[in-house]
Amino acid sequence: MREAQIIPLPHVAAEPEAEPRAEPQAAPGPEASTAQADGDQRLAQALAFLRRRLTGDYEVDEFGFDEDFTDHVYLPAIRPLYKSWFRVETFGMHNIPDTGGALVVANHSGTVPMDGLMTALAVHDDHPASRRLRLLGADLVFTLPLVGSIARKTGNTLACNADAERLLRSGELVGVYPEGFKGVGKPFADRYKLQRFGRGGFVSAAIRTGVPIIPCSIVGAEEIYPMIGNLKALARILGVPYIPVTPTFPLLGPLGLIPLPSKWLIEFGDPIPTAHLGATAADDPMLVFNLTDEVRETIQQSLYSLLMQRGSVFS
Repeated sequence: MREAQIIPLPHVAAEPEAEPRAEPQAAPGPEASTAQADGDQRLAQALAFLRRRLTGDYEVDEFGFDEDFTDHVYLPAIRPLYKSWFRVETFGMHNIPDTGGALVVANHSGTVPMDGLMTALAVHDDHPASRRLRLLGADLVFTLPLVGSIARKTGNTLACNADAERLLRSGELVGVYPEGFKGVGKPFADRYKLQRFGRGGFVSAAIRTGVPIIPCSIVGAEEIYPMIGNLKALARILGVPYIPVTPTFPLLGPLGLIPLPSKWLIEFGDPIPTAHLGATAADDPMLVFNLTDEVRETIQQSLYSLLMQRGSVFS
């Protein structure tokens, strides 16, 4: 038997290990570039604002209106509520003149008067001329710490005929809520039922200055803090018109201060002219009463139409 023959295998050279290839890094997309540019722009604006505040390079009018503060701090702070939380839609913005004085008369509701804030922002953001709505507020607003100061800085003033007429004669757009605390503090069961419009002081101011009256109807504010109760005894002790009880406040504590995200509709109606009446007509109580009633009825009918149009409260 022959011995087994050993046959050597051919030498195979070992292949060199491949070096790991670096993955090519993707170039930043347009969204990232836009976000970075927006961030840089906001930072630059913030620094410019701080520089103006430190150097005093800003103006304040005779009523305390600080345009720089309003545009760079106040309006950006409330704009998310307007766009994303309440999802406000506006109608009839063309009824507000591009220039000159006019008196916007609106219904008042919501327990906390956010309707004024949202209406002023709507006029600024949605009107072609980005007009300022100078609101007339109750005395109590301007006595509150911080709130009163912010109200002044953002262009608001006392609800008195003297201030209203000065603003209107200077060509400003003025907003007034004739229902006052009776409207903003009414029970949820009375929602969208207009309260009495006072003695018609706003009509007298419009007639004396010859400016048009623009009825404004706001749907959505009634549902943000539905008032189901009122702690009247405590309100009297504290010297305030009311202390509301809502489904979430005071039950949930600070969380109850978050407004419910109702859907808002704001409509500006056809202007009611007053220039043809003459300034002396402001002293005619019957004419003032009739015009006040006309404005009130116009707003009430518009509220009914907007409620039908809106449908669901939170849609």
